[in-house]
Amino acid sequence: MTDQRQVPPTRVAMAGFGAWGQMHARAVRAIEGAEVAAIFCHGDPSEKAAATLFPDVPRYRDYDAMLAAGGFDVACVTVPNHVHSRFAVAALDAGAHVVLEKPMGLTIDECDAVIAAARRNGRQVTLDHELRVSKQWGVVRDVVAAGDVGKVRYQNFTLFRYPFSQGSGGWRQDPARVGSWILEEMVHFYDLVLWYARENGLPSAVRAFGEPAGRGLVKNFGTLLEWRDGSTAFLTQTLQGFEHHTMLELAGTEGAVRTWWSAATARETQSAFELKVRRRGQSGAETIEVPRSGEVYELEENLRQAFIAFAEGRSPLPPEEAKASVVLCLAAEEAHATGRTITPAF
Repeated sequence: MTDQRQVPPTRVAMAGFGAWGQMHARAVRAIEGAEVAAIFCHGDPSEKAAATLFPDVPRYRDYDAMLAAGGFDVACVTVPNHVHSRFAVAALDAGAHVVLEKPMGLTIDECDAVIAAARRNGRQVTLDHELRVSKQWGVVRDVVAAGDVGKVRYQNFTLFRYPFSQGSGGWRQDPARVGSWILEEMVHFYDLVLWYARENGLPSAVRAFGEPAGRGLVKNFGTLLEWRDGSTAFLTQTLQGFEHHTMLELAGTEGAVRTWWSAATARETQSAFELKVRRRGQSGAETIEVPRSGEVYELEENLRQAFIAFAEGRSPLPPEEAKASVVLCLAAEEAHATGRTITPAF
């Protein structure tokens, strides 16, 4: 799962320098062979942070000016959700590879625009679904792919966490800019359940449950994904809890997996977690050692793997594959708004 090769020399432009963009930049700095080469700052606070953390790196208040100046190989796009697609397309048209924060876009058309730009420019895009490289969440896929639990038949994924922060300028509380809180957080979990059940194909139906929308931002929400073969995945999220807790239960025809992660916040380096597996032929479960787990570590590893892959002309998570999780988010939003079962538009 982990590629231990050296990262080739990689110059990275930071497209956005809010809290998460700063974490990206710190992760880039920690990767041998990579360097932050330019920073787009959307306001005074982010420019001040860039001047403090990277005083010798050119800073820009105009994104197009940074792209025109060049001098980088990869753009890390960490701006608010509603401009993800536009910023990614512009970077691709400028000749850069792109590491793009989730979601790829707020609409299917925005996702398709990123895919088209990557193809016409011969550049690579990968989505920052960093849980895929986790020594906890990524190992679940290894177990499934090895056939240790048989065919995946059932998944139950839950998130219990504190409310979202406002985001710079309040963008995370604005449906026009965040899209929805399904796209903001649950898109990660849709990506995982699709990945774990890859051999089942794509789900054929989506149902949704939750409180009234409230400007399109739902604090308590659940969805049921159904496959034509009868396999199911339940995903639930509450943003009215405390701390940050995630849990997955997965059952296959020959075994099962249960794993969880808990910390005070999502970005903690101090956390508690566990991964247990009952493999084919076993009567009881075994605990798999997880040396460390958390998005702080996974972000760095995801970037490292992306830089290696880009140099080889490939993407660890191509936009064509990542689009599927956005399609499910949009189908879940429609199912919630209409009270109907929705067929996803894959």
